[in-house]
Amino acid sequence: MSGRIPEDFIDAVLARTDIAEVIGARVPLRRSGRELAGRCPFHEEKTPSFTVSPQKQFYHCFGCGAHGTVIGFLMALDRLDFREAIAELAQRAGMTLPEESPQAHESGTSLAALYEVLAAASAFYRKQLRHHPAAAGAVEYLKNRGLDGKTAARFHLGFAPDGWDGLGRALGERYGVDLLRQAGLLTGDDGGRGHDRFRGRVMFPIEDRRGRVIGFGGRIIGRGEPKYLNSPETPVFHKGRELYGLPNVLRQARNPQQLLVVEGYMDVVMLAQHGIDHAVAVLGTALTAEHLRAAFRVTPRLVLCFDGDNAGRRAAERAVDNALPELADGRELRLLFLPEGEDPDSLVRRIGKDAFLELAGQAVPVSRHLIDRLLREVDLTSTEGRAKLAALAKPLLDKLPAGTYRDLLGDEISRHVGRALPALVAKAARARPTPRSGSHPSLVRRAVLLLAHYPHLAAQLGDLSALAAVRRPGMDFLNRLLEAIAGLPQPRLDRLLEHWRGTPDGEALARVLTGSELVPQEAALAAQELEQIVARLLPQATRGRLGELLHGAAPSQLDAQQRAEVLALLKHRGGAPT
Repeated sequence: MSGRIPEDFIDAVLARTDIAEVIGARVPLRRSGRELAGRCPFHEEKTPSFTVSPQKQFYHCFGCGAHGTVIGFLMALDRLDFREAIAELAQRAGMTLPEESPQAHESGTSLAALYEVLAAASAFYRKQLRHHPAAAGAVEYLKNRGLDGKTAARFHLGFAPDGWDGLGRALGERYGVDLLRQAGLLTGDDGGRGHDRFRGRVMFPIEDRRGRVIGFGGRIIGRGEPKYLNSPETPVFHKGRELYGLPNVLRQARNPQQLLVVEGYMDVVMLAQHGIDHAVAVLGTALTAEHLRAAFRVTPRLVLCFDGDNAGRRAAERAVDNALPELADGRELRLLFLPEGEDPDSLVRRIGKDAFLELAGQAVPVSRHLIDRLLREVDLTSTEGRAKLAALAKPLLDKLPAGTYRDLLGDEISRHVGRALPALVAKAARARPTPRSGSHPSLVRRAVLLLAHYPHLAAQLGDLSALAAVRRPGMDFLNRLLEAIAGLPQPRLDRLLEHWRGTPDGEALARVLTGSELVPQEAALAAQELEQIVARLLPQATRGRLGELLHGAAPSQLDAQQRAEVLALLKHRGGAPT
C-alpha cells in the first residue's frame, strides 16, 4: 500500500516511468520477442533467465523467482524503502514528492537542504579531529580503544570541540541558524542563535543506505553525561529505524549473507577493523520492528548479539517479541550471547577475527530459543503443564506470519504438548487465500494468473457478479481481484501489485505469479482462454445459486421474485462440463 503517498501520485509516477529504461541502466538487456532478457542482478547465473516486460511494466526471474514492479526493483537492488523508491522515480520524472516530511513541509525546509548541511557538519567535525588543538584527547581516546587511523577515516569519525558555537560560527552564515537547528545541530536559544548540541565529543556520523549523513552520535571525552549523545529526531533522522554501519556493509557486499546486529558504534567500527564487515548497530535504543524490516531488506539472515548478563537476556527477549511478526518464510534469526563482561569491541580485540566468527557460528536459532524458553516455564510431566505450554505458545505463534515456518514451529510445540493445536493450524490455512494447484492448475488459479498479467481484459468479460455463487477454492480471492481491477485508474499489472503491496492478497498474488505456468504473450490469446474459463464457471454459478434458493425449501415456499429467478436459472442452465 502507498502509506502517506497519495494513490494518484503513485499512478502518475508509474505512468511516466519506463521499467525497461530504469532496469536497463543497471542490467544489460537484449530483445527477446516482446520482452527483454538479461542476467539476473539478484543471483549468480550464466544463462540469462531475467526478463523485463515493457508492456506489463513487470520484471521476473525464472531462476530465483524475483519479480515485481519498477518500485520493487529499486527497493530490492538499492535497498530503498517504499518512499525512497517513489522519490527516486519521481525525481527521474521531474516530479516532486508531495509533503516529503510533515516536519519539513511545515517549516518549508527541503530534505535536500538538510542533507547538505549535515554533510557539511560531518566535514567540519572530520577537519577538527585532524587539526584542532584540543583534538589530542579524542585521538588518544581512539588509540586507547585500539582504533587505527585508516578505520577512523573509513567511518568518517570526527571531533566536536568543547565550545559553545564552533559549528554555529563555521556554518551559520552559509546555512542559517534555523536550518542548523532543524538538522539537530544546534540547541537552546541564546538570543535566537542557539549553541552547538555536540561539544567535547568524538563524533560518529550516521549514514543512511545511500551513504548520506542523516545524524550523529557523539561520545564524551573525559567526564560528563550522557556518555553517548545522539541527534534528536529530525525530518531525515529517526533512530528507531536506522542501523549504524549499514553503508559500510553494502560497500563490501551488495548481497551480504547475513548481518550481525550489535549495540554500539565502537562495536561496529572495531569489528570492521578486524575484517568483520557485516555488523550494524541500533542507535541507543531497543531493537524495533522497523530496524528488523530494514535489516531483512538487506539479507534474509540476522544474528542478534547480546551481552551474556541478565540485562542482555532481557534485551534479547524484547527483541524476539518484536521480531516474531517479521519472521516470514525464508528469513532466519539467530541469537548470540557473549561471555559475561564482554562486548563485541572488547571480545574481538581479545580473541581475534577467526575465534569471534567461530563463536558467532554457534548462535542459537530463535525457534530453539523460544521452545527452550517455554519449556523452562512448564512441567511436561503433568497435564496442567502441557496445557500451560499450549496456552503460552499460542500468542507467540499468533504473532508469526502464516506460512511454513509457523506451521513447523507449531508442530514442534505440539509434540511437547502431546496433541496438535488445531486452532492454529486452521488459522494458518485461512491466511493463505491463494488457490492451490496440483499437477494441473485449477480454473480459478488460471483465471487469477491471466487477469493479473492482463487486467484490462476484465472489462471485456461482462458482468461476472454471478460468479460469487461458485463454490471453488480461491473464488473469494478471484472476486477480490476483479474488484481491485475495477477500482484501478490504470488496469495494469504493476499498478495492481502496488495497490496490494504489503497485504495478504498481495502476497497471495505473488505466489501465483512466481509459479511455473506459462502465460500467453498475446493479449488476444489470454482473452480467449479467459472467456473459456468463464464459460465453464458460470454453469457452476447457476447450480450454486439454485442450491441456495432451494435449500430446505419447496418451490411453493418461495416468493414471486425468487420463483422468477429459479425459472430463469433453470431456463439457462447448462454449459460445458467441468
